[in-house]
Amino acid sequence: QVQLVVESGGGSVQPGGSLRLSCAVSGIAFRHYTMAWYRQAPGKLRELVGTIRSHETMKPEDSVKGRFTISRDNAENMVYLEMHSLKPEDTGVYYCNAEHIAGRASYWGQGTQVTVSS
Repeated sequence: QVQLVVESGGGSVQPGGSLRLSCAVSGIAFRHYTMAWYRQAPGKLRELVGTIRSHETMKPEDSVKGRFTISRDNAENMVYLEMHSLKPEDTGVYYCNAEHIAGRASYWGQGTQVTVSS
């Protein structure tokens, strides 16, 4: 079975605006995977935005704490990233990652572009 991680919902928004990213996952036992959002700004390394394990609350990184929320729907195999009070420094390609809780496998999506600019 083919494993797929597909992000959607990126776009352009003004500073202070909001966006909601979605990540659809198929081909894996979703409940056995920790889901994470990463982002990569131009010329910078990919950085972790936050993680969420099955039946647990998200763990955001300090740079997005209080502004971003990660949630997951185990019934639909979906992960969401709600972003509010967006800043220009939030600009980048956002990636969804699925990592098996025992480290057996890791899958990445192709990324979705988020641009915050006035």
